[in-house]
Amino acid sequence: MTTRDSPGIQAVDRAFDIVEALNELDGAGVSELARHVELPKSTVHNHLDTLERAEYVVRENGTYRTSLKFLQISETARNQHALYEVGRSEVEHLAEKTGEISALMTEEHGRGVFVYRSRGSEAARIDTCIGDRVPIHCTALGKAILAFLPDDRRAAIIDQHELPAVNHNTITDRGRLEEDLETVRERKIAYDDEERLNGLRSVAAPILDGTDSVIGSISVAGPTHRMKGERFETELPETVLGIANVIELNIQHT
Repeated sequence: MTTRDSPGIQAVDRAFDIVEALNELDGAGVSELARHVELPKSTVHNHLDTLERAEYVVRENGTYRTSLKFLQISETARNQHALYEVGRSEVEHLAEKTGEISALMTEEHGRGVFVYRSRGSEAARIDTCIGDRVPIHCTALGKAILAFLPDDRRAAIIDQHELPAVNHNTITDRGRLEEDLETVRERKIAYDDEERLNGLRSVAAPILDGTDSVIGSISVAGPTHRMKGERFETELPETVLGIANVIELNIQHT
């Protein structure tokens, strides 16, 4: 598992720090960016010039922003992922069937990454976007993945990223999380009871490949006033499990 403590090329680290800062700041000038990344203005300017020549950054009236070249790269990366190719239509089907938000997630570098989302007719509007990377322990999608990872991989992720509190409902105790994940393994269903976003509950199932290795998860999420009782505890879990099974079969025969 790669971390910033591992040996690397400083210039590359700085370039990506600058790119990520441009996204966080929604564009910035050299001075603001230099303060944000805590680097000299001359260093930031040199990196921006290089990134601009490579067409990864655009400058408009003294303000820099990331270019649409990243869109091409991200689309290519996603299209190469079997989970997206096979699961996209099933996510749309789940959203249409339930009327809620449906999502597909995979794990990269110990984070949960939203690969695809679809909104049903009654779906709430939330801040999650395709490509967002979130702590893996605070969503049903993430817990569905975490539960089926090898023990050493799961432990390494928790050691590296710990269990930060995203809100007051987030599970931050390792022992309690392991108990929750054991239940997920038994039922093949994970729940998120407002553990990342207040007012939102979700149900997720893992997606396993032909060797029983987890490659992702699929979920349905909605407001707490609709995600309760029989629907939350039985109906939606059965629906999500069925669609996860379809994706698993399709992946094995793709």
